[in-house]
Amino acid sequence: MPYTYRDARPQSPPLPQSAHATHSSGQTYEELKCHCQQKGTLFEDCDFPANISSLFYSEKPPIPFVWKRPGEIVKDPQFITGGATRTDICQGDLGDCWLLAAIASLTLNEKTLARVVPQDQNFGPGYAGIFHFQFWQHNEWLDIVIDDRLPTFKDRLVFLHSSEHNEFWSALLEKAYAKLNGSYEALKGGSTLEAMEDFTGGIGEMYEVKKAPENFYEILGKALERGALVGCSIDTSSAAESEARTPFGLIKGHAYSVTGIDEVSSRGRKVQLIRPRNPWGQVEWNGRWSDNSPEWQSVSPSEQKRLCQTVLDDGEFWMNFEDFKTHFDKVEICNLTPDALGDNATNKWEVTVHQGSWVRGSTAGGCRNFLDTFWTNPQIKLHLTEKDDGKDECTFIAALMQKNRRKLRKLGAEMLTIGYAIYESPSKDGHLNKDFFRYNPSKARSKTYINLREVSDRVKLPPGDYVIVPTTFEPHQEADFCLRIFSEKKAITENVDGNIDINLPEPPKPTTPQQETEEEKQFRALFKQVAGEDMEITAEELEYVLNAVLKKTNTIAFENVSLMTCKNIISLMDSSGNGKLEFNEFKIFWDKLKKWLHVYLKFDSDKSGTMSSYELRSALTAAGFQLNNYLLQLIVLRYADDQFHIDFDDFLNCLIRLENANRVFLALSKKNRDFINLNINEFITLTMNI
Repeated sequence: MPYTYRDARPQSPPLPQSAHATHSSGQTYEELKCHCQQKGTLFEDCDFPANISSLFYSEKPPIPFVWKRPGEIVKDPQFITGGATRTDICQGDLGDCWLLAAIASLTLNEKTLARVVPQDQNFGPGYAGIFHFQFWQHNEWLDIVIDDRLPTFKDRLVFLHSSEHNEFWSALLEKAYAKLNGSYEALKGGSTLEAMEDFTGGIGEMYEVKKAPENFYEILGKALERGALVGCSIDTSSAAESEARTPFGLIKGHAYSVTGIDEVSSRGRKVQLIRPRNPWGQVEWNGRWSDNSPEWQSVSPSEQKRLCQTVLDDGEFWMNFEDFKTHFDKVEICNLTPDALGDNATNKWEVTVHQGSWVRGSTAGGCRNFLDTFWTNPQIKLHLTEKDDGKDECTFIAALMQKNRRKLRKLGAEMLTIGYAIYESPSKDGHLNKDFFRYNPSKARSKTYINLREVSDRVKLPPGDYVIVPTTFEPHQEADFCLRIFSEKKAITENVDGNIDINLPEPPKPTTPQQETEEEKQFRALFKQVAGEDMEITAEELEYVLNAVLKKTNTIAFENVSLMTCKNIISLMDSSGNGKLEFNEFKIFWDKLKKWLHVYLKFDSDKSGTMSSYELRSALTAAGFQLNNYLLQLIVLRYADDQFHIDFDDFLNCLIRLENANRVFLALSKKNRDFINLNINEFITLTMNI
């Protein structure tokens, strides 16, 4: 069951200094450490205990692990020795090389590294067996506290470790990331971009170089200008090719970083260059524009100095961009949020974030292949007003992320297949209905639906208003999601379904017996037969009347109107407060009932006598109630059965409660001016939760 989001407004990216404390005690790292120091004890993390539950959830340890603190493994443990470098990252007996590659990239960016790995930690004075690390999760920075007990076998670390046996920052970082995701086993298999995003709060893009867009050089240049982390690699066709050296000095299956991109004048023409870096610190490209190539002889010394061109076997080298496209296969870009860049950084991304959820029966409509339910998915409006510099279009990256699936693996959850579509928005406001999607094609969409944590694509569209529809591939699949928009220029987003709007007609004024029509006089006589001389009916009498009438209706699958529903009806219509309905009150309700029955039958699309919960949004709108996603999800969870059907009694009860809540809100607002400060969204949601 996903979490349903009450606040549908767009969010700004968070600041890392405001990282949330996550320990179950409610205490921060500093408070926990101070407590241990005062007691003279070493911290033991009850949230991630030193036992098998923190290691595996589906298998038994292959060897007898022993949890030990660094001081029990070596005599002189250090947090970091000689700076954090890629040589501090040696893989152990866990399939998390994707994580290790991201940590290696992290060591190349000192500012980002210092944010993830707070540097003021050590095993010296004040040591209390407690450490902390900060990770980004779904537009929130979390401070993860751990103790320093690590799994060992024969006094050697089993998982990630440093080449320096007395250095432990990387092993402790891996443990904190395992805690974030529930266990060490949860780290098996993943994408480097996933971890890079968790280390930076950035947004990832992956390109197949041979299929990259025509402006790929420009994309890379802007990415580096904005401080993005950029990596590249050469595919292998077999395990035997991993780390194999090509005749040109490149390493297959190896993660390179890209540190520069520039143009140089050579023999009267411009040449596009790119600068990869081998994190080994040696073994370089030996083709055109390599350190010792003759091409540099045609470049002035001042130009070489500007490009920091040196003849050193330091792992960094220039290449002709055409050669780069020939020899490399993949490029990964992690675009950073504005808070991750320095104040003097230019061309920062504009960022907005939306949180949401797909809930069975209400907002889990599946992809466009399932037209009957596709339109019920959450919808986010995007306003593009500013063109890119010197361009006629607006560029943005849309990234859809499914949340917490790695953590939920132990409960059997797998990555869902997700994607999104973007449509040009019509002039009218409100949730786009089924007919809109039947007759209007999308203007852009994710390249594919795929079962990764995040799907992202770079999109170019003319200025205008658009609607983004994030979906799972199959309908009825539940998950929470986070949709992020990184735009070149300011883009405005809003949730289409963010507000509640109630538009009900004024009830008719009661008529006197002398003003009644012949039909109304017959209706009064029937009412008197049930009510008796006092001309008032109780909830039990109302139950009898409604069931007697509705059971004669063969167009709905009807069992009965419950006594609780009848009590709610009286609560809505009883103006005197005596717990009964007078004739005029009953007559007004009867008109409502006929209208609501007509609405129910209209949205019984398959004429089965019941209404699909996916049609509830349209039915409520027709009855005068526009609800936000959060409230709609709550109502479906309460009233729909396991086949996503809502019977008439539940539909009736839902409408009565909504109208009653609206009546109370308006009455209280008139009596108490301070009460109007309470938003109608909050009040209706509160009353429907009771």
